[in-house]
Amino acid sequence: MMLSSLLTDAALAALATRVATVAQQHGLMLASAESCTGGWIAKALTDLSGSSAWFEAGVVSYSNEAKMSLLGVRRETLERAGAVSEATALEMVSGALERLHAGVAVAVTGIAGPAGGTPEKPVGTVWIAWRRRGSEARAQLFHFTGDREAVRRQTVAAALEGVLQMLTV
Repeated sequence: MMLSSLLTDAALAALATRVATVAQQHGLMLASAESCTGGWIAKALTDLSGSSAWFEAGVVSYSNEAKMSLLGVRRETLERAGAVSEATALEMVSGALERLHAGVAVAVTGIAGPAGGTPEKPVGTVWIAWRRRGSEARAQLFHFTGDREAVRRQTVAAALEGVLQMLTV
């Protein structure tokens, strides 16, 4: 993972451009389901001209109610595992694919800070999930450092890097 100080806007734009190229090569539409990034993944992707050819939609679901109503995350999952959990990230990414016409989706849920952390889930704890239509979802836990912007910036980069990995394997 790159250090947040190296994750300039230009670096994120270059990463988004690589995602766009690979998505177009595969003929896939992308979708994002975002909590802690507040739409930053969708912004990075749609900053590119012509993104409507390969970007379907982005869902920002900050509250638990939004996660349930927009993405189909089960109340039991949120009560048992919490909003920042592997189970929630997996249900978010699957819900995005079920509700949208994308071929691949990424979901993020985490604690960007500066408040909200606990000893079990400190600030910087982020779950990212990826799924390609017709395959199993996978999720990864990250522990990012820095202030709120740094955590969010690192999350966007990791999410996009994961999309690239999924599409180039």
